[in-house]
Amino acid sequence: MQFLSADAAAALVSPGDTVVVSGVVSLMAPEAVMSALGARFERTGQPAGLTVICPCRTGWSGSGVTGLEHLAQRGLVTRLIAASYNGRDTPRLVRMCIDNEIETYALPMGVLFRWLRECTARSPGLLTEVGLGTCFDPAAEGAGDVRASSEARPLGLIRHVTIDGKDCLFMRSTKIDIAIVRASRADEAGNISLQDEPISAGVLQMAMAAKTCGGKVIVVVKEVVKRGSIHPRWVEIPGAFVDAVVVDPGAIQTQLGYEPAFTGESRADPVTLPHLVLDHQKLILRRAALELKKGDIVNLGVGMGTQLPSLAIEEGFIDDIHFSVEHGAFGGVPAMGVPGNTGAFGAHYNPDTILDSTDLLDFYHGGGLDATVLGFAQIDSAGNVNVSRFNGSLRGPGGFIDITHRTKKILFCGSLTSGGLKVECYADNTGPTLRIVAEGRNRKFPGVIEQINFNAGHALARGQRVLVITERCVFEIRRSGLVLTQIAPGIDIDRDIRPFIDFELQVADELETLPCTMYRPEPMGIVPAPRIREVSGLRPNTVHIGPEQCG
Repeated sequence: MQFLSADAAAALVSPGDTVVVSGVVSLMAPEAVMSALGARFERTGQPAGLTVICPCRTGWSGSGVTGLEHLAQRGLVTRLIAASYNGRDTPRLVRMCIDNEIETYALPMGVLFRWLRECTARSPGLLTEVGLGTCFDPAAEGAGDVRASSEARPLGLIRHVTIDGKDCLFMRSTKIDIAIVRASRADEAGNISLQDEPISAGVLQMAMAAKTCGGKVIVVVKEVVKRGSIHPRWVEIPGAFVDAVVVDPGAIQTQLGYEPAFTGESRADPVTLPHLVLDHQKLILRRAALELKKGDIVNLGVGMGTQLPSLAIEEGFIDDIHFSVEHGAFGGVPAMGVPGNTGAFGAHYNPDTILDSTDLLDFYHGGGLDATVLGFAQIDSAGNVNVSRFNGSLRGPGGFIDITHRTKKILFCGSLTSGGLKVECYADNTGPTLRIVAEGRNRKFPGVIEQINFNAGHALARGQRVLVITERCVFEIRRSGLVLTQIAPGIDIDRDIRPFIDFELQVADELETLPCTMYRPEPMGIVPAPRIREVSGLRPNTVHIGPEQCG
Protein backbone atom coordinates (compact mmCIF):
# COMPACT_ATOMS: atom_id res chain seq x y z
CA MET A 1 0.00 0.00 0.00
CA GLN A 2 1.22 3.48 -0.80
CA PHE A 3 -0.05 7.02 -0.36
CA LEU A 4 -0.33 8.67 -3.76
CA SER A 5 -1.54 11.91 -5.28
CA ALA A 6 -4.78 11.75 -7.22
CA ASP A 7 -2.82 12.08 -10.47
CA ALA A 8 -0.51 9.20 -9.56
CA ALA A 9 -3.47 7.02 -8.58
CA ALA A 10 -5.24 7.79 -11.86
CA ALA A 11 -2.07 6.64 -13.66
CA LEU A 12 -2.66 3.13 -12.27
CA VAL A 13 -5.61 2.71 -14.65
CA SER A 14 -4.57 1.10 -17.96
CA PRO A 15 -6.28 1.23 -21.37
CA GLY A 16 -9.08 -1.34 -21.65
CA ASP A 17 -9.41 -1.86 -17.90
CA THR A 18 -12.69 -2.78 -16.22
CA VAL A 19 -13.16 -0.22 -13.45
CA VAL A 20 -15.74 -0.34 -10.66
CA VAL A 21 -16.59 3.01 -9.04
CA SER A 22 -18.43 3.76 -5.77
CA GLY A 23 -20.92 6.53 -5.15
CA VAL A 24 -24.59 7.39 -4.72
CA VAL A 25 -24.97 10.92 -6.17
CA SER A 26 -22.58 12.83 -3.81
CA LEU A 27 -22.35 10.17 -1.10
CA MET A 28 -19.20 8.00 -1.18
CA ALA A 29 -18.03 9.66 -4.40
CA PRO A 30 -14.25 9.28 -5.08
CA GLU A 31 -14.20 12.72 -6.63
CA ALA A 32 -10.44 13.44 -6.51
CA VAL A 33 -9.47 10.37 -8.55
CA MET A 34 -12.40 10.67 -10.96
CA SER A 35 -11.38 14.26 -11.69
CA ALA A 36 -7.73 13.25 -12.13
CA LEU A 37 -8.69 10.39 -14.44
CA GLY A 38 -10.69 12.74 -16.65
CA ALA A 39 -7.88 15.30 -16.68
CA ARG A 40 -5.31 12.63 -17.58
CA PHE A 41 -7.35 11.51 -20.59
CA GLU A 42 -7.92 15.08 -21.73
CA ARG A 43 -4.18 15.71 -21.51
CA THR A 44 -2.79 12.43 -22.93
CA GLY A 45 -5.65 10.48 -24.55
CA GLN A 46 -5.10 7.67 -22.05
CA PRO A 47 -6.44 5.43 -20.61
CA ALA A 48 -8.85 4.72 -23.47
CA GLY A 49 -11.53 2.08 -23.94
CA LEU A 50 -12.52 1.57 -20.31
CA THR A 51 -15.45 -0.52 -19.12
CA VAL A 52 -16.93 1.30 -16.12
CA ILE A 53 -19.28 -0.35 -13.62
CA CYS A 54 -21.11 1.88 -11.14
CA PRO A 55 -23.81 -0.05 -9.23
CA CYS A 56 -25.71 3.16 -8.56
CA ARG A 57 -24.43 6.44 -10.01
CA THR A 58 -22.09 9.16 -8.85
CA GLY A 59 -22.33 12.83 -9.81
CA TRP A 60 -24.47 15.75 -8.71
CA SER A 61 -25.61 19.05 -10.13
CA GLY A 62 -24.81 22.53 -8.87
CA SER A 63 -21.08 21.88 -8.35
CA GLY A 64 -19.71 21.89 -11.88
CA VAL A 65 -18.40 18.64 -13.33
CA THR A 66 -18.65 15.81 -10.79
CA GLY A 67 -18.63 12.03 -10.56
CA LEU A 68 -19.01 10.09 -13.78
CA GLU A 69 -19.33 13.35 -15.71
CA HIS A 70 -15.51 13.58 -15.58
CA LEU A 71 -15.47 10.52 -17.86
CA ALA A 72 -17.81 12.04 -20.47
CA GLN A 73 -15.06 12.29 -23.08
CA ARG A 74 -15.14 10.50 -26.40
CA GLY A 75 -12.97 7.38 -26.32
CA LEU A 76 -12.36 7.27 -22.58
CA VAL A 77 -15.26 4.92 -21.79
CA THR A 78 -16.32 2.25 -24.28
CA ARG A 79 -18.87 0.46 -22.09
CA LEU A 80 -20.84 1.71 -19.08
CA ILE A 81 -22.88 -0.54 -16.76
CA ALA A 82 -24.95 1.15 -14.06
CA ALA A 83 -28.36 0.95 -12.41
CA SER A 84 -29.21 4.63 -12.50
CA TYR A 85 -28.64 7.61 -14.79
CA ASN A 86 -29.58 11.28 -14.43
CA GLY A 87 -29.48 13.86 -17.19
CA ARG A 88 -29.52 16.75 -14.72
CA ASP A 89 -26.53 15.55 -12.68
CA THR A 90 -24.41 14.13 -15.51
CA PRO A 91 -25.78 15.77 -18.69
CA ARG A 92 -22.86 15.16 -21.07
CA LEU A 93 -22.52 11.53 -20.01
CA VAL A 94 -26.22 10.77 -20.46
CA ARG A 95 -26.22 12.54 -23.82
CA MET A 96 -23.28 10.39 -24.97
CA CYS A 97 -25.14 7.27 -23.82
CA ILE A 98 -28.31 8.18 -25.70
CA ASP A 99 -26.31 9.17 -28.79
CA ASN A 100 -24.54 5.77 -28.85
CA GLU A 101 -21.08 7.20 -28.16
CA ILE A 102 -20.87 4.81 -25.18
CA GLU A 103 -22.30 1.29 -25.08
CA THR A 104 -24.66 1.77 -22.17
CA TYR A 105 -26.49 -0.81 -20.05
CA ALA A 106 -28.99 -0.32 -17.22
CA LEU A 107 -29.14 -3.25 -14.78
CA PRO A 108 -30.81 -3.73 -11.38
CA MET A 109 -28.66 -2.28 -8.62
CA GLY A 110 -29.04 -5.19 -6.21
CA VAL A 111 -28.17 -7.66 -8.95
CA LEU A 112 -25.00 -5.69 -9.68
CA PHE A 113 -23.91 -5.78 -6.03
CA ARG A 114 -24.61 -9.51 -5.74
CA TRP A 115 -22.83 -10.08 -9.04
CA LEU A 116 -19.72 -8.32 -7.69
CA ARG A 117 -19.78 -10.81 -4.83
CA GLU A 118 -19.57 -13.63 -7.39
CA CYS A 119 -16.79 -11.79 -9.21
CA THR A 120 -14.95 -11.66 -5.86
CA ALA A 121 -15.38 -15.41 -5.37
CA ARG A 122 -14.38 -15.97 -9.03
CA SER A 123 -17.38 -18.25 -9.32
CA PRO A 124 -18.94 -18.92 -12.73
CA GLY A 125 -21.48 -16.20 -12.00
CA LEU A 126 -24.69 -15.13 -10.30
CA LEU A 127 -27.81 -17.30 -10.45
CA THR A 128 -30.99 -15.45 -9.54
CA GLU A 129 -34.73 -15.19 -10.10
CA VAL A 130 -34.66 -11.41 -9.66
CA GLY A 131 -35.82 -9.70 -12.84
CA LEU A 132 -37.57 -12.62 -14.53
CA GLY A 133 -40.09 -11.27 -17.02
CA THR A 134 -38.53 -7.79 -17.00
CA CYS A 135 -36.07 -5.97 -19.23
CA PHE A 136 -33.27 -7.81 -17.38
CA ASP A 137 -34.55 -11.15 -18.76
CA PRO A 138 -33.25 -11.88 -22.30
CA ALA A 139 -36.18 -14.29 -22.84
CA ALA A 140 -38.93 -11.85 -21.83
CA GLU A 141 -40.78 -10.90 -25.01
CA GLY A 142 -41.84 -7.29 -25.29
CA ALA A 143 -40.09 -6.25 -22.06
CA GLY A 144 -37.20 -4.41 -23.68
CA ASP A 145 -33.67 -5.17 -22.54
CA VAL A 146 -30.77 -3.75 -20.57
CA ARG A 147 -29.29 -1.85 -23.50
CA ALA A 148 -29.74 1.85 -22.83
CA SER A 149 -28.10 3.00 -26.06
CA SER A 150 -29.91 1.82 -29.19
CA GLU A 151 -26.81 0.63 -31.06
CA ALA A 152 -25.21 -1.19 -28.12
CA ARG A 153 -24.42 -4.84 -28.66
CA PRO A 154 -26.13 -7.42 -26.45
CA LEU A 155 -24.32 -7.37 -23.12
CA GLY A 156 -23.39 -11.03 -23.39
CA LEU A 157 -23.18 -11.56 -19.63
CA ILE A 158 -26.82 -12.55 -19.04
CA ARG A 159 -28.63 -15.77 -19.98
CA HIS A 160 -32.08 -17.21 -19.19
CA VAL A 161 -31.55 -20.74 -17.87
CA THR A 162 -33.56 -23.54 -16.26
CA ILE A 163 -32.32 -25.15 -13.03
CA ASP A 164 -34.27 -28.07 -11.53
CA GLY A 165 -37.27 -27.05 -13.57
CA LYS A 166 -37.17 -23.42 -12.42
CA ASP A 167 -36.54 -20.45 -14.67
CA CYS A 168 -33.54 -18.40 -13.56
CA LEU A 169 -31.21 -15.75 -14.86
CA PHE A 170 -27.47 -16.30 -14.95
CA MET A 171 -25.01 -13.40 -15.04
CA ARG A 172 -21.48 -14.51 -15.84
CA SER A 173 -18.66 -13.23 -13.64
CA THR A 174 -16.03 -10.94 -15.09
CA LYS A 175 -12.56 -9.73 -14.15
CA ILE A 176 -12.38 -6.44 -12.23
CA ASP A 177 -9.11 -4.59 -12.86
CA ILE A 178 -9.55 -1.46 -10.75
CA ALA A 179 -11.76 -0.42 -7.82
CA ILE A 180 -12.00 3.33 -7.11
CA VAL A 181 -13.89 3.97 -3.86
CA ARG A 182 -14.40 6.63 -1.19
CA ALA A 183 -14.08 6.40 2.60
CA SER A 184 -13.62 8.62 5.65
CA ARG A 185 -10.07 7.97 6.83
CA ALA A 186 -7.13 5.64 6.58
CA ASP A 187 -4.54 4.80 9.18
CA GLU A 188 -0.85 4.73 8.31
CA ALA A 189 -1.14 1.04 7.37
CA GLY A 190 -3.96 1.71 4.93
CA ASN A 191 -6.80 0.33 7.06
CA ILE A 192 -9.95 2.11 5.92
CA SER A 193 -12.84 3.48 8.01
CA LEU A 194 -16.28 4.71 6.93
CA GLN A 195 -17.27 6.16 10.29
CA ASP A 196 -18.20 9.59 8.87
CA GLU A 197 -20.22 8.19 5.94
CA PRO A 198 -24.03 7.82 5.88
CA ILE A 199 -23.84 4.60 3.83
CA SER A 200 -21.22 2.01 2.92
CA ALA A 201 -22.22 1.63 -0.76
CA GLY A 202 -20.62 -1.79 -1.26
CA VAL A 203 -17.04 -0.49 -1.16
CA LEU A 204 -15.69 -3.60 0.58
CA GLN A 205 -17.26 -5.80 -2.09
CA MET A 206 -15.75 -3.65 -4.82
CA ALA A 207 -12.31 -3.75 -3.23
CA MET A 208 -12.40 -7.51 -2.76
CA ALA A 209 -13.59 -8.07 -6.33
CA ALA A 210 -10.60 -6.16 -7.69
CA LYS A 211 -8.17 -7.77 -5.24
CA THR A 212 -9.08 -11.40 -5.94
CA CYS A 213 -8.95 -10.70 -9.68
CA GLY A 214 -5.38 -9.45 -9.33
CA GLY A 215 -6.42 -5.84 -9.84
CA LYS A 216 -5.74 -2.66 -7.88
CA VAL A 217 -7.76 -0.92 -5.17
CA ILE A 218 -7.67 2.88 -4.91
CA VAL A 219 -9.30 4.54 -1.89
CA VAL A 220 -9.94 8.27 -1.50
CA VAL A 221 -10.07 9.44 2.14
CA LYS A 222 -10.35 12.78 3.87
CA GLU A 223 -7.56 12.25 6.38
CA VAL A 224 -4.87 9.88 7.65
CA VAL A 225 -4.61 8.88 11.31
CA LYS A 226 -2.03 7.06 13.39
CA ARG A 227 -1.54 3.36 12.72
CA GLY A 228 -3.72 1.27 15.03
CA SER A 229 -5.94 4.20 16.05
CA ILE A 230 -8.97 2.88 14.15
CA HIS A 231 -10.94 0.32 16.16
CA PRO A 232 -10.99 -3.02 14.30
CA ARG A 233 -14.80 -2.92 14.27
CA TRP A 234 -14.60 0.37 12.37
CA VAL A 235 -12.27 -0.95 9.68
CA GLU A 236 -14.33 -1.51 6.54
CA ILE A 237 -11.45 -2.39 4.21
CA PRO A 238 -8.22 -3.89 5.63
CA GLY A 239 -5.01 -2.23 4.52
CA ALA A 240 -3.87 -5.52 2.98
CA PHE A 241 -6.63 -5.12 0.37
CA VAL A 242 -5.56 -1.58 -0.57
CA ASP A 243 -3.00 -0.59 -3.18
CA ALA A 244 -3.22 3.20 -3.06
CA VAL A 245 -4.67 5.79 -0.69
CA VAL A 246 -5.39 9.29 -1.95
CA VAL A 247 -5.87 11.98 0.69
CA ASP A 248 -8.45 14.58 -0.33
CA PRO A 249 -9.07 17.05 2.53
CA GLY A 250 -11.93 18.55 0.52
CA ALA A 251 -13.85 15.27 0.26
CA ILE A 252 -17.48 15.76 1.28
CA GLN A 253 -19.95 13.65 3.20
CA THR A 254 -22.78 15.00 1.02
CA GLN A 255 -23.07 17.99 -1.30
CA LEU A 256 -25.10 19.65 1.46
CA GLY A 257 -22.28 19.54 4.00
CA TYR A 258 -21.57 17.41 7.06
CA GLU A 259 -24.41 16.04 9.19
CA PRO A 260 -23.35 14.04 12.31
CA ALA A 261 -26.90 12.68 12.76
CA PHE A 262 -26.45 10.67 9.56
CA THR A 263 -23.82 8.45 11.19
CA GLY A 264 -24.83 8.22 14.84
CA GLU A 265 -22.12 10.65 15.93
CA SER A 266 -24.98 12.70 17.37
CA ARG A 267 -28.76 12.61 17.26
CA ALA A 268 -31.15 15.09 15.70
CA ASP A 269 -33.91 15.42 18.28
CA PRO A 270 -36.39 16.09 16.95
CA VAL A 271 -35.96 15.71 13.22
CA THR A 272 -37.80 18.64 11.67
CA LEU A 273 -39.87 17.74 8.65
CA PRO A 274 -42.07 20.02 6.55
CA HIS A 275 -45.81 20.02 7.02
CA LEU A 276 -47.40 18.66 3.86
CA VAL A 277 -49.98 20.86 2.20
CA LEU A 278 -53.20 19.19 1.12
CA ASP A 279 -52.28 18.55 -2.51
CA HIS A 280 -52.38 15.47 -4.72
CA GLN A 281 -49.18 14.09 -3.15
CA LYS A 282 -50.56 14.20 0.37
CA LEU A 283 -53.78 12.54 -0.75
CA ILE A 284 -51.83 9.69 -2.31
CA LEU A 285 -49.57 9.26 0.72
CA ARG A 286 -52.56 9.19 3.07
CA ARG A 287 -54.09 6.31 1.13
CA ALA A 288 -50.75 4.48 1.05
CA ALA A 289 -50.33 4.90 4.81
CA LEU A 290 -53.62 3.06 5.38
CA GLU A 291 -51.91 -0.08 4.04
CA LEU A 292 -49.10 -0.10 6.62
CA LYS A 293 -48.97 -2.21 9.79
CA LYS A 294 -47.29 -1.58 13.11
CA GLY A 295 -43.73 -2.89 12.94
CA ASP A 296 -43.59 -3.02 9.13
CA ILE A 297 -40.23 -2.70 7.41
CA VAL A 298 -40.97 -0.18 4.67
CA ASN A 299 -38.82 0.85 1.73
CA LEU A 300 -39.24 4.33 0.28
CA GLY A 301 -38.38 5.00 -3.34
CA VAL A 302 -37.24 8.20 -4.99
CA GLY A 303 -40.01 10.74 -5.45
CA MET A 304 -43.33 10.95 -3.65
CA GLY A 305 -42.54 8.19 -1.16
CA THR A 306 -39.77 10.28 0.39
CA GLN A 307 -42.48 12.51 1.92
CA LEU A 308 -44.10 9.66 3.85
CA PRO A 309 -42.11 10.34 7.07
CA SER A 310 -43.60 13.86 7.18
CA LEU A 311 -47.06 12.34 7.08
CA ALA A 312 -46.07 9.75 9.69
CA ILE A 313 -44.99 12.51 12.09
CA GLU A 314 -48.20 14.46 11.48
CA GLU A 315 -50.33 11.37 12.11
CA GLY A 316 -48.21 10.16 15.02
CA PHE A 317 -47.06 6.76 13.71
CA ILE A 318 -43.43 7.63 12.92
CA ASP A 319 -42.18 5.22 15.63
CA ASP A 320 -44.41 2.37 14.42
CA ILE A 321 -42.60 1.90 11.10
CA HIS A 322 -39.04 0.82 10.29
CA PHE A 323 -37.93 2.86 7.27
CA SER A 324 -35.32 1.42 4.92
CA VAL A 325 -33.63 2.62 1.75
CA GLU A 326 -31.71 0.21 -0.48
CA HIS A 327 -28.40 2.03 0.07
CA GLY A 328 -28.11 0.64 3.59
CA ALA A 329 -29.37 3.06 6.25
CA PHE A 330 -32.06 1.38 8.36
CA GLY A 331 -34.41 2.98 10.87
CA GLY A 332 -34.62 6.61 11.82
CA VAL A 333 -35.90 9.18 9.32
CA PRO A 334 -34.85 9.13 5.65
CA ALA A 335 -33.14 12.42 4.85
CA MET A 336 -34.49 12.91 1.35
CA GLY A 337 -37.85 13.94 2.79
CA VAL A 338 -36.29 16.91 4.60
CA PRO A 339 -36.22 20.31 2.83
CA GLY A 340 -32.98 20.81 0.91
CA ASN A 341 -31.83 17.23 1.39
CA THR A 342 -32.67 15.76 -1.99
CA GLY A 343 -28.92 15.50 -2.42
CA ALA A 344 -28.60 13.15 0.56
CA PHE A 345 -30.70 10.32 -0.88
CA GLY A 346 -29.76 7.15 0.98
CA ALA A 347 -28.87 8.86 4.27
CA HIS A 348 -31.08 8.68 7.37
CA TYR A 349 -31.25 10.91 10.41
CA ASN A 350 -30.73 8.81 13.58
CA PRO A 351 -30.42 5.42 11.82
CA ASP A 352 -30.65 2.30 13.97
CA THR A 353 -27.87 0.78 11.90
CA ILE A 354 -26.09 1.22 8.57
CA LEU A 355 -25.96 -2.02 6.63
CA ASP A 356 -23.97 -2.63 3.50
CA SER A 357 -25.95 -2.23 0.29
CA THR A 358 -25.06 -5.76 -0.79
CA ASP A 359 -26.38 -7.34 2.40
CA LEU A 360 -29.54 -5.23 2.58
CA LEU A 361 -30.43 -5.98 -1.03
CA ASP A 362 -29.99 -9.69 -0.31
CA PHE A 363 -32.62 -9.17 2.41
CA TYR A 364 -34.88 -7.42 -0.10
CA HIS A 365 -34.44 -10.17 -2.67
CA GLY A 366 -35.44 -12.75 -0.08
CA GLY A 367 -38.72 -11.00 0.75
CA GLY A 368 -37.69 -9.27 3.97
CA LEU A 369 -39.60 -6.09 3.18
CA ASP A 370 -43.21 -5.81 4.32
CA ALA A 371 -44.10 -2.89 2.06
CA THR A 372 -42.62 -0.44 -0.38
CA VAL A 373 -43.82 2.95 -1.59
CA LEU A 374 -42.58 3.53 -5.15
CA GLY A 375 -43.31 5.85 -8.03
CA PHE A 376 -44.16 4.92 -11.60
CA ALA A 377 -43.77 6.45 -15.04
CA GLN A 378 -45.96 4.14 -17.12
CA ILE A 379 -48.42 1.32 -16.33
CA ASP A 380 -50.17 -0.90 -18.88
CA SER A 381 -53.47 -2.77 -18.74
CA ALA A 382 -51.85 -5.87 -17.19
CA GLY A 383 -50.27 -3.81 -14.41
CA ASN A 384 -46.72 -3.98 -15.77
CA VAL A 385 -44.69 -0.92 -14.77
CA ASN A 386 -41.95 1.13 -16.42
CA VAL A 387 -39.68 3.52 -14.50
CA SER A 388 -36.47 3.20 -16.49
CA ARG A 389 -36.76 4.67 -19.98
CA PHE A 390 -39.62 6.77 -21.34
CA ASN A 391 -40.30 9.86 -23.44
CA GLY A 392 -36.71 9.94 -24.66
CA SER A 393 -35.20 10.01 -21.16
CA LEU A 394 -32.71 7.57 -19.66
CA ARG A 395 -33.16 6.83 -15.95
CA GLY A 396 -32.36 3.16 -15.38
CA PRO A 397 -34.19 0.92 -12.89
CA GLY A 398 -31.98 1.73 -9.89
CA GLY A 399 -33.12 -0.62 -7.12
CA PHE A 400 -36.70 -0.83 -8.43
CA ILE A 401 -36.49 -4.37 -9.85
CA ASP A 402 -34.76 -5.60 -6.69
CA ILE A 403 -37.24 -3.94 -4.33
CA THR A 404 -40.33 -5.23 -6.11
CA HIS A 405 -39.04 -8.79 -6.49
CA ARG A 406 -40.53 -10.28 -3.32
CA THR A 407 -41.85 -7.39 -1.21
CA LYS A 408 -45.14 -8.50 0.29
CA LYS A 409 -47.08 -5.31 -0.43
CA ILE A 410 -46.17 -2.99 -3.30
CA LEU A 411 -47.72 0.47 -3.34
CA PHE A 412 -47.14 2.28 -6.64
CA CYS A 413 -47.90 5.91 -5.88
CA GLY A 414 -48.34 8.65 -8.42
CA SER A 415 -50.83 11.02 -9.97
CA LEU A 416 -53.10 9.77 -12.75
CA THR A 417 -51.61 12.41 -15.05
CA SER A 418 -48.52 14.54 -14.52
CA GLY A 419 -47.09 17.86 -15.60
CA GLY A 420 -49.28 20.69 -14.41
CA LEU A 421 -51.88 18.67 -12.50
CA LYS A 422 -53.81 20.75 -9.95
CA VAL A 423 -56.48 19.46 -7.59
CA GLU A 424 -58.69 21.09 -5.00
CA CYS A 425 -60.44 19.70 -1.96
CA TYR A 426 -63.59 21.49 -0.85
CA ALA A 427 -66.66 20.74 1.26
CA ASP A 428 -70.32 21.04 0.39
CA ASN A 429 -73.44 19.79 2.12
CA THR A 430 -72.54 16.20 1.23
CA GLY A 431 -69.03 16.35 2.71
CA PRO A 432 -65.47 16.79 1.36
CA THR A 433 -65.04 16.48 -2.40
CA LEU A 434 -62.10 16.30 -4.79
CA ARG A 435 -62.11 18.45 -7.92
CA ILE A 436 -59.60 18.36 -10.77
CA VAL A 437 -58.73 22.01 -11.42
CA ALA A 438 -56.15 21.42 -14.17
CA GLU A 439 -55.32 18.10 -15.79
CA GLY A 440 -51.70 17.04 -16.26
CA ARG A 441 -50.11 17.09 -19.71
CA ASN A 442 -48.51 13.64 -19.49
CA ARG A 443 -50.45 10.39 -19.78
CA LYS A 444 -49.10 7.59 -17.56
CA PHE A 445 -51.40 4.71 -18.58
CA PRO A 446 -50.55 4.05 -22.25
CA GLY A 447 -51.64 1.07 -24.31
CA VAL A 448 -48.03 -0.14 -24.56
CA ILE A 449 -45.25 0.79 -22.15
CA GLU A 450 -41.72 1.31 -23.43
CA GLN A 451 -40.03 -1.10 -21.00
CA ILE A 452 -41.09 -3.55 -18.29
CA ASN A 453 -39.32 -3.11 -14.96
CA PHE A 454 -42.09 -4.78 -12.93
CA ASN A 455 -43.85 -7.86 -14.28
CA ALA A 456 -47.36 -8.05 -12.82
CA GLY A 457 -47.91 -11.69 -13.74
CA HIS A 458 -44.80 -12.84 -11.89
CA ALA A 459 -45.75 -10.76 -8.83
CA LEU A 460 -49.23 -12.28 -8.69
CA ALA A 461 -47.75 -15.77 -8.99
CA ARG A 462 -45.59 -14.99 -5.94
CA GLY A 463 -48.66 -13.89 -3.97
CA GLN A 464 -47.71 -10.21 -3.71
CA ARG A 465 -50.40 -7.58 -3.12
CA VAL A 466 -50.03 -4.70 -5.56
CA LEU A 467 -51.94 -1.41 -5.53
CA VAL A 468 -51.65 1.61 -7.80
CA ILE A 469 -52.63 4.67 -5.76
CA THR A 470 -53.48 8.00 -7.39
CA GLU A 471 -55.06 11.16 -6.03
CA ARG A 472 -58.48 10.32 -7.50
CA CYS A 473 -58.63 6.53 -7.52
CA VAL A 474 -56.98 3.27 -6.56
CA PHE A 475 -56.34 0.27 -8.78
CA GLU A 476 -55.50 -3.26 -7.71
CA ILE A 477 -53.51 -5.58 -9.93
CA ARG A 478 -55.48 -8.80 -10.31
CA ARG A 479 -55.37 -11.82 -12.61
CA SER A 480 -57.47 -9.95 -15.16
CA GLY A 481 -55.12 -6.95 -15.06
CA LEU A 482 -55.45 -3.45 -13.66
CA VAL A 483 -58.81 -3.10 -11.89
CA LEU A 484 -60.33 0.13 -10.53
CA THR A 485 -61.38 -0.57 -6.93
CA GLN A 486 -61.80 2.84 -5.24
CA ILE A 487 -62.60 6.39 -6.35
CA ALA A 488 -62.49 9.72 -4.54
CA PRO A 489 -65.69 11.54 -3.55
CA GLY A 490 -66.69 13.89 -6.36
CA ILE A 491 -64.80 11.98 -9.05
CA ASP A 492 -66.72 10.73 -12.08
CA ILE A 493 -65.26 7.70 -13.84
CA ASP A 494 -66.30 8.75 -17.33
CA ARG A 495 -65.16 12.35 -16.87
CA ASP A 496 -62.08 12.09 -14.66
CA ILE A 497 -60.58 8.62 -15.15
CA ARG A 498 -61.54 6.77 -18.32
CA PRO A 499 -60.44 9.53 -20.78
CA PHE A 500 -56.90 9.46 -19.39
CA ILE A 501 -56.32 5.70 -19.71
CA ASP A 502 -55.38 4.34 -23.15
CA PHE A 503 -56.90 0.89 -22.68
CA GLU A 504 -60.21 -0.57 -21.65
CA LEU A 505 -60.87 0.28 -18.01
CA GLN A 506 -61.85 -2.58 -15.72
CA VAL A 507 -64.09 -1.54 -12.82
CA ALA A 508 -64.54 -3.77 -9.80
CA ASP A 509 -68.07 -4.92 -8.93
CA GLU A 510 -67.29 -3.94 -5.34
CA LEU A 511 -66.18 -0.39 -6.26
CA GLU A 512 -65.76 1.71 -3.09
CA THR A 513 -65.49 5.40 -2.31
CA LEU A 514 -62.21 6.50 -0.79
CA PRO A 515 -62.41 7.75 2.82
CA CYS A 516 -63.69 11.32 2.96
CA THR A 517 -61.24 11.98 5.81
CA MET A 518 -58.45 11.87 3.21
CA TYR A 519 -59.76 15.10 1.72
CA ARG A 520 -59.95 17.15 4.93
CA PRO A 521 -57.08 19.38 6.12
CA GLU A 522 -56.88 17.94 9.65
CA PRO A 523 -55.00 14.67 10.39
CA MET A 524 -56.90 11.50 9.55
CA GLY A 525 -56.07 9.68 12.76
CA ILE A 526 -54.15 6.88 11.04
CA VAL A 527 -53.12 4.16 13.48
CA PRO A 528 -51.31 1.21 11.87
CA ALA A 529 -52.96 -2.05 12.88
CA PRO A 530 -50.90 -4.83 14.45
CA ARG A 531 -49.54 -7.30 11.95
CA ILE A 532 -51.42 -10.59 11.84
CA ARG A 533 -49.84 -13.81 10.71
CA GLU A 534 -51.33 -14.93 7.41
CA VAL A 535 -53.23 -18.23 7.58
CA SER A 536 -54.11 -20.41 4.58
CA GLY A 537 -53.11 -17.67 2.17
CA LEU A 538 -55.53 -15.10 3.65
CA ARG A 539 -54.29 -11.53 3.81
CA PRO A 540 -54.18 -9.72 7.16
CA ASN A 541 -56.85 -7.12 7.75
CA THR A 542 -55.93 -3.56 6.80
CA VAL A 543 -56.78 -0.33 8.54
CA HIS A 544 -60.09 0.89 7.12
CA ILE A 545 -61.56 4.35 7.37
CA GLY A 546 -64.72 4.21 5.34
CA PRO A 547 -67.17 6.71 3.85
CA GLU A 548 -69.45 6.17 6.83
CA GLN A 549 -66.97 8.25 8.85
CA CYS A 550 -67.34 11.28 6.59
CA GLY A 551 -70.16 12.70 8.75
